[in-house]
Amino acid sequence: MEDWAEIRRLHRAEAMPIKAIARRLGISKNTVRRALSAAEPPVYRRPAHGSIVDAVDPQIRALLKEFPEMPATVIAERIGWERSLTVLKDRVRALRPVFRPVDPASRTVYQPGELAQCDLWFPPVDVPLGAGQVGRPPVLVLVSGYSRWLTARMLPSRQAQDLFAGHWELLSGLGAAPRSLVWDNESAVGQWRGGRPQLTAAANAFRGMLGIGIIQCRPADPEAKGLVERANGYLETSFLPGRSFTCPADFNTQLTQWLVRANQRRHRAIECRPVDRLETDRAAMLPLPPVAPQVGWSTWVRLPRDHYVRLAGNDYSVHPSVIGRKVHVTAGLEHIQIRCGDVLVAQHERCWATHQTVTDPEHARAAAALRSERLRITPPPAATEVQQRPLTDYDRLFGLDVDQAEGVA
Repeated sequence: MEDWAEIRRLHRAEAMPIKAIARRLGISKNTVRRALSAAEPPVYRRPAHGSIVDAVDPQIRALLKEFPEMPATVIAERIGWERSLTVLKDRVRALRPVFRPVDPASRTVYQPGELAQCDLWFPPVDVPLGAGQVGRPPVLVLVSGYSRWLTARMLPSRQAQDLFAGHWELLSGLGAAPRSLVWDNESAVGQWRGGRPQLTAAANAFRGMLGIGIIQCRPADPEAKGLVERANGYLETSFLPGRSFTCPADFNTQLTQWLVRANQRRHRAIECRPVDRLETDRAAMLPLPPVAPQVGWSTWVRLPRDHYVRLAGNDYSVHPSVIGRKVHVTAGLEHIQIRCGDVLVAQHERCWATHQTVTDPEHARAAAALRSERLRITPPPAATEVQQRPLTDYDRLFGLDVDQAEGVA
């Protein structure tokens, strides 16, 4: 290598003729000529020797042409191979791609506004729910495919009413709706039956009101929504450590503050921050409907005498003035309202604990006043005269002589 470099230097830099270079370096003129004509440095190459597998190479090719996935051990048996399996496996490994059908993998590319992946994340931390109860409520996580914008919120339950109310809140915060939402087989969204996805009535109603689609992944296919699965892991390893929570509202407050910073980090896959792509992503999404869709809990009941209604396992008081009348119970993620016609007769904060009775003090006072008023105006029951039967009637009933009975007496 050094002689080759020196020959070229002497010839190019010092314009020394071939004969002088050969005389100076003590080499032949042909060696100098080969060094000057070579386009690259000389490399030592050992002459190739044949392999013991060369003799059976045509047989291997014939078998792989007909059966591209045939194992090397079976090929060895078919061709009567009795020597080392290592060299045979190396040859089969080198030849197999030639006969295997080409299966190129397409690179996943997300278009602006195209879709967002959704999932429920159950954080491994106990959150106080009130009434001495703790739990691990689900967190709805949504990741936009193009911008990788991450948003999330803890929900009271995974029921359809709370799930789609959470969806609407996240999309309202985003200010637009992706053209499709990607979900797995969440029971409130739908299930695969008979080889095809079947969405629930609540999912169809929600997507119809927004004019979007819901793509349901096949069972046991987490790779189909890898973006949100990685986001769940990111939340667990970057958001939870070192934090404690006093209630679900505190959890959501801390989560919202953390998401602002998370969406400003540089994302390795897109080589920029999610916030840098957000406007382009949002501009290609569908606008939200001018009227908010009907999401959350909604039911009609006739108010019983105890003036309480039950919702999601808890009882809430209602003003007793509408006892016996139908009331409309609606609830979102934070509040519950009861109306009788157009009149608001009760409003409570949503209770995240279960089997609780929530009473408005005003309702209790009104019920006590109505009970005392009813007792005051209700007249006491009238005295009832009871007829007293003469004893002689019993004597006649048993066939006794009244006069004789009196004489004996």
